[in-house]
Amino acid sequence: MKIIISIIGTILNIFCIIGFSYKYFSYTTTEKVAEVGPVKVTTENQKIIPVSPTVSAIILGTGIILVIIGLSRKI
Repeated sequence: MKIIISIIGTILNIFCIIGFSYKYFSYTTTEKVAEVGPVKVTTENQKIIPVSPTVSAIILGTGIILVIIGLSRKI
């Protein structure tokens, strides 16, 4: 159990590093606008998800606490 807690904490810390490195994540979606016979009209929309430094800091704190709990817990 303590290994799982440490692994989850480590994964959260990796996400935190990624969150501090990138200010936003973007992805593209393709939507079908119209379809008339063999002709298809589509559009591509780019969506942006901002990453707040506050959220990254909270994830960092949580990850560190989980790693410490995972390493110090005695079963």
